[in-house]
Amino acid sequence: MSDSQLRSGRPNACEVCESLDGVGDVSRREFVRSIGAAVAAATAVPLLGGSRAFAAAGETGPSPSSPAETAVARFYKTLKGDQRKLICFPFDHPLRSKVQNNWAIVKPQIKDMSKEQQALCREIFKNLCSEDGYERFMRQMEDDYDGFESYHVAVFGEPGSDKPFEWVLSGRHDTLRADGNSVAGAAFGGPIFYGHAADGHFNEDPKHTNNVWWYQGERANKIFATLDDKQRARALVAKADPDSPRAARLLGDKLGDAGMPVGELDSQQKSMVEDLVKDMLRPFRAADSQEVFACLREAGGIDKLRLTYFKEGDIGNDGVWDMWKVEGPAFAWYFHGSPHVHTWLNVASRAPQT
Repeated sequence: MSDSQLRSGRPNACEVCESLDGVGDVSRREFVRSIGAAVAAATAVPLLGGSRAFAAAGETGPSPSSPAETAVARFYKTLKGDQRKLICFPFDHPLRSKVQNNWAIVKPQIKDMSKEQQALCREIFKNLCSEDGYERFMRQMEDDYDGFESYHVAVFGEPGSDKPFEWVLSGRHDTLRADGNSVAGAAFGGPIFYGHAADGHFNEDPKHTNNVWWYQGERANKIFATLDDKQRARALVAKADPDSPRAARLLGDKLGDAGMPVGELDSQQKSMVEDLVKDMLRPFRAADSQEVFACLREAGGIDKLRLTYFKEGDIGNDGVWDMWKVEGPAFAWYFHGSPHVHTWLNVASRAPQT
């Protein structure tokens, strides 16, 4: 497909969102309401003090009895014969842990399933989101992939049993998961991706008009505005990280010294970083938000994070940074907002041993 085709209408792929190694070919409102009290409560505990305010990562987060996971179990029971051959895999299958910006984890789409199965997939997905987040994802999916029913889902393991399992949704600008905490110490059940090309535009304007995720970029740039000259010099680097799953690797003690250490910011700035993480979690259900904060606590807290902004990809050359990253030993959240928004996310209670 040519660049001109990719930039017109609703592309099935894009130059940055190329289809990568999927099993099948990729075939085919704004701020609606404030986040519910449950998510607010999940993220209200401050991360700045030394007390152990959160439960251990293995003691919080979703469970097999959470609403999304019980719907996964019901969905799994409806799958028979050829359907199971096409979309069901052992829990340890390598596809389960894969993340990409645009891919079909299996060839069938949700719209190829029965009406009951389609409704169950929507129920699963809705229960993975906050109310606000569900509205945002619905807008994003309509712009990027002709709607929710065009996405693809796969099931790993045996939902509804005492064995581990995971449900994975993939498609353009989304890799999302429901695992009932089957993957110990990993928020969201593993790395995820979300993005948006607003109104189908490949190249967004400097204000990212109608992009459902740009409010996160606005929050990050407010922090940059509070930095003094020396802090800005540390926080701002020339070349951006690759727009790929590698950007979400957990580096542990190999994190390096690029960016501004959050531990060296003043208390007000630290609070703003904490608010940034909360805002970035707004689209997701309370249980996953709780697990992110529990993992962050176990990995040393907010003081262990680094905040990096990238000169590369500055749309409009306006000094409003479209690409930035929040990173820690076991925390990687990369907002790659040029030419439109891609976001890579990986959070664990500890970095893998290297």
